[in-house]
Amino acid sequence: TLQAMTDAAFDYARKGFDIALGLVAAMVLFLGLMKVGEDAGIVQLVARLFHPIIRRLFPEVPKDHPANGAILMNIATSVLGLGNAATPFGIKAMKELQRLNPHPEIATDSQVMLLAYNTAGLALLPTTLLAVRKAAGCSDPFEIIGPCILTGAVSTVMAIILARGLAKMRVFSVAAALAEDSDRVKSPSPVSTDAVESAGNHEGRA
Repeated sequence: TLQAMTDAAFDYARKGFDIALGLVAAMVLFLGLMKVGEDAGIVQLVARLFHPIIRRLFPEVPKDHPANGAILMNIATSVLGLGNAATPFGIKAMKELQRLNPHPEIATDSQVMLLAYNTAGLALLPTTLLAVRKAAGCSDPFEIIGPCILTGAVSTVMAIILARGLAKMRVFSVAAALAEDSDRVKSPSPVSTDAVESAGNHEGRA
């Protein structure tokens, strides 16, 4: 039994290494293609096509604010299926949106919308999943493109609808969050109350 367990551990370790090596190779290929597309202006073209949609999804962001460019690039690279390339743009967009946030401790509607979109993850070409399937030895790794686009589109539409709908509810508004924080600050902490009672007991014993 010990020999079988040892053999299985080494066997699956080798398989894991082979899958990881194939995944790295595929990601390098797709990121290289992404760089070529960026230099050729394809990514910028996609960003311009999505600009009217961005203005509707993020109406609170001023037209000439730097957050617009980061959001456009984040969504464009996400749609192209390059999640690793989209991550820096998403972080940059969040930082720029935070500069517009009058209450830094509470996320704005624009920040929630950006997070909802990135969580849903619409991608025309799921490069990471394709790379994993190819590295795992799948005979036809591209057969999942259609279902992935469909499910990604449905989840993205639902995420946008829910983000917009919940933002209009009073319980999820910024005013409600500020009121909740104010009540939390005003209410005495149970830990501090117990500490006061303990100190009083010690004084009584003394």
